[in-house]
Amino acid sequence: MVSVCTSASKAATRTTSPSAYPSFASYVRARQLVLLRTARSLTANPSDAEDLLQTALTKTYVAWDRIEDHRALDGYVRRALLNTRTSQWRKRKVDEFACDELPEPETVPAGDPAEQQALHDAMWRAIMKLPARQRAMVVLRYYEDLSEAQTAEVLGVSIGTVKSAVSRALGKLREDPELTPVR
Repeated sequence: MVSVCTSASKAATRTTSPSAYPSFASYVRARQLVLLRTARSLTANPSDAEDLLQTALTKTYVAWDRIEDHRALDGYVRRALLNTRTSQWRKRKVDEFACDELPEPETVPAGDPAEQQALHDAMWRAIMKLPARQRAMVVLRYYEDLSEAQTAEVLGVSIGTVKSAVSRALGKLREDPELTPVR
């Protein structure tokens, strides 16, 4: 039986003969583009394809001395590519789920920094108008984020005193004319 394309089969055997790849480095230099194309056909991301090929070539390098027929190197690397990709696919974690709505809340656009600073300054001016004891309690409760019990302990007063003093202070802050535009 005669082969139809004898020149192509001779060229193929000539390029993949055992003497064509005396070392792993020469094999990689000669076949890297073809192997990268194969890896790209297995993944959607070109960077993932490069990583996949690197892993398969590492496996091939480790087995280089055990591979008896260097004419079958392409098949060996392709099988390593496929097995590695299959292992990656099986190990993958699903971090994202398809859904109709976005799970992230809509972000509130940040206000003008100048307006925020003006509000901050107005708030501090209003707090400074409070009596010292009420001012201390408001600062400890809302700026230092202490509980009512912690605030009472720091100031040496009862929890009820903290509650009533903070309530009166917040009432005065609500009535402050400088803070009226904020509401």
